[in-house]
Amino acid sequence: MRFGKGIPPAHAAFLDRALGILAKDRRLFGVGACGSFLARKMDEHSDIDLVIGVEDKVHGEVTHERVRIAEGLGNLLSAFTGEHVGDARLVICLYGPPLLHVDLKFLRADEMAERVEDPEVLWEREGRMTAALSKGVARYPQPDLQWIEDRFWTWVHYATSKIGRGELFESEDCLAFLRGRVLGPLALLEKGARPAGVRRVEIHAPEVAKEMEATLSAHSADAYARALERTVAIYRGLRGRLATDTFVPRPAAEEAVMAHLAETRTRLRR
Repeated sequence: MRFGKGIPPAHAAFLDRALGILAKDRRLFGVGACGSFLARKMDEHSDIDLVIGVEDKVHGEVTHERVRIAEGLGNLLSAFTGEHVGDARLVICLYGPPLLHVDLKFLRADEMAERVEDPEVLWEREGRMTAALSKGVARYPQPDLQWIEDRFWTWVHYATSKIGRGELFESEDCLAFLRGRVLGPLALLEKGARPAGVRRVEIHAPEVAKEMEATLSAHSADAYARALERTVAIYRGLRGRLATDTFVPRPAAEEAVMAHLAETRTRLRR
């Protein structure tokens, strides 16, 4: 099967083989591709993200056999379900050689209505997958600046406390959390790109990505404190550009937390 330009040969070969096998399983009614496949901008590092439609009455049976189904699609090296990313319906697979990461999500028709993007239907039985997708509209969760502001200063205080206590690995985790939950999504939102953490922020929001380099730190308490100050500065800039008339800042929390961060930095220098 041909998928056009932008699909590497290994990915296309896997899809050809997988679609032929899945179409023979009468318990399934369709397969759709998501992710970078949709833009035809895949490279050798790209995952394959597939949504697989499962008949209602055999959904439990198929769920029990998901790994076995995955084994039939190629040389499966590893497979596990996606509880760690909040979706137990997902089976995360590694095939190879060549190494290929493939996500398989097995869904009933009614589960397809709520989704973050519209898959491209690659195969379906009697238009069933297209019909299921027509029951809903894709909506990618958008960052809420007010929600972030209401939490941001407590997050900064928590990070400051970890730095002040000398819990350096925890401090690094805090900075990574703020990049992934605050800076990245807001920077991408500002540019009209999908606000998926820090994913492709270097491409879509290069100016902010350059600023964010200062939030990467050497492994010392004072360096993490400086990185946290830069994190706050970048947030303030994004907040200023994105805030609407209804936005309510939290100046009391901001002032108290920043004073605490300054005091912590002073103590670290002694």
